[in-house]
Amino acid sequence: MSDIVEFRHLEYLVAIAERRNFSKAAEHVLRSQPAISHQIKMVEADIGYPLLIRDGRNGVHPTPAGEFVLAWARVVLPQKKETFRMAKAIHDGTVPPLRMGFSSFVNSFLLDNFRLVYQGMFPDCEIQLSGTDTQHVLERLEAGTLDCALLPMPVDRDRWDVREVAHSPLVICMRADDPLSTQAQVDIHEAAPRLKVFRDPELHPAAHARLSEMFSELGIELHLASSAATPTDIQMMVKQGYGLALIDQLWPLDAGLVARPLAGLKWTADFAFVTSRSHKHMALMFIERYLDEHGLGDHRKQPQPAAVRRPKQLTLVG
Repeated sequence: MSDIVEFRHLEYLVAIAERRNFSKAAEHVLRSQPAISHQIKMVEADIGYPLLIRDGRNGVHPTPAGEFVLAWARVVLPQKKETFRMAKAIHDGTVPPLRMGFSSFVNSFLLDNFRLVYQGMFPDCEIQLSGTDTQHVLERLEAGTLDCALLPMPVDRDRWDVREVAHSPLVICMRADDPLSTQAQVDIHEAAPRLKVFRDPELHPAAHARLSEMFSELGIELHLASSAATPTDIQMMVKQGYGLALIDQLWPLDAGLVARPLAGLKWTADFAFVTSRSHKHMALMFIERYLDEHGLGDHRKQPQPAAVRRPKQLTLVG
């Protein structure tokens, strides 16, 4: 952008283009017609090409280059307004707490990453966390008692504003004394008959349906023998011998449990930042813009998943 171009010039340009008349635009921006005409001419002289066509009785029209600048101006001008409104709220200490829901199946790394991002963007502004199952979180979003949520995918994009923010490999959780623990990777077909511990399907029906599809695509029938409401309960069941489980690689593991990657598969646990289309906290525009550019799972240092270790005998010969 030319050094001479300021926000006020963009405001003049938008006002002129929308009214197709310098005088009406001048009334709208509370300036004189000669003043805004002179300002636009100065900008055009500085950048070296016209932004507007002055067509006498037919009014004023943007050139193709002017249309391009106008499209950008219509984006940045509302952002400028919201930025200074947000800055004033931060200064005055009037930013309402951000009420964020999350599923227990969202790993703590993502929650911590979000907290660091939010604190960096909005110093001294409060986050209030509420953890429960996905269905309940979505009900609270709809009711307006939550502003946003971090949830496992899939989430209905037709109903919610959904931004995928992270992906984490799925691994097989087993007891440390399990025969499969001696393998560096586990074939899903070998493990499938013993994969019996899953998240309760009623807590996130869409996610369970997608998991069933993934198994079906490999010609494997999913055997749901035991279900749990939390990762902690899943690990307890595995430890007590109820079966193996598929888990997020970044879950911290209880003592006596290990996890192994899936051989030849890139199954992931996918996570999204979800907001309502009718209830909007004043910070969400900035958060969503940040997440669109950076996400949450890749740009910061992730903890080493203690779950995925090479078997001892492989370490000795590797």
